[in-house]
Amino acid sequence: MTEHVLTPQAQQCLQSLMRVWFEFERQLGRVPLIQRLDRGQFSKADYCQLLLNWRQQVIEGSRWISRCASSFDRSFSDVRSVIIGHAREEHRDYEMLEQDYVAAGGQLTTIQTAPRNIGTEALHGFLMYRASQPNPVDLVGAMWIIEGLGQKMASSWAAQIDHTTGGDGSYTRFMRYHGNNDDGHMQKLYQLIDRLCQSPQQLSDIERTARVTARLYCLQLEESENE
Repeated sequence: MTEHVLTPQAQQCLQSLMRVWFEFERQLGRVPLIQRLDRGQFSKADYCQLLLNWRQQVIEGSRWISRCASSFDRSFSDVRSVIIGHAREEHRDYEMLEQDYVAAGGQLTTIQTAPRNIGTEALHGFLMYRASQPNPVDLVGAMWIIEGLGQKMASSWAAQIDHTTGGDGSYTRFMRYHGNNDDGHMQKLYQLIDRLCQSPQQLSDIERTARVTARLYCLQLEESENE
């Protein structure tokens, strides 16, 4: 992965983010819902509950990404263009998620009217706050966690879900789509790391935001069973 990042500072940032990712994987492994998936004990009801609670985070994702883009000043116009393009690509992804929910046996009105769980509230609040700050360089760390989940986990999760629930891929299209497409998003993210991480303080900020995002993402998954 490091061949995509050129500057020494960006190389250090990428190494720090990789350590955060490994810690995030361990945190995910302690979430009961994910534990059941790993053990082959995941039911279709578990999957519907996951999608029900995931939808709000997916919807809010394009909002904080758009806010992030608007908070960069004109000296970062190139960064703004990349981030706006990313928000445009993903702002209707929730519709595919809704279709998967219905295909798995859920009711459309149920998922469309479900409130954000506590973890999603915390995650969205944190990301919108950071995205509202001037030149929010640190949100590269949040993108690393969320895009990394799609690239590294989505395809394998989709395969496990289909296997344990007897699915044929017809209701895991959202996960499969992100598993197939987030490689391209990660390439853009390497370029953003190279562009935005230019000082030790920026590296520290990016790493901290990645850690907070990782913890709140796990909280969102944990709270999906408490709603």
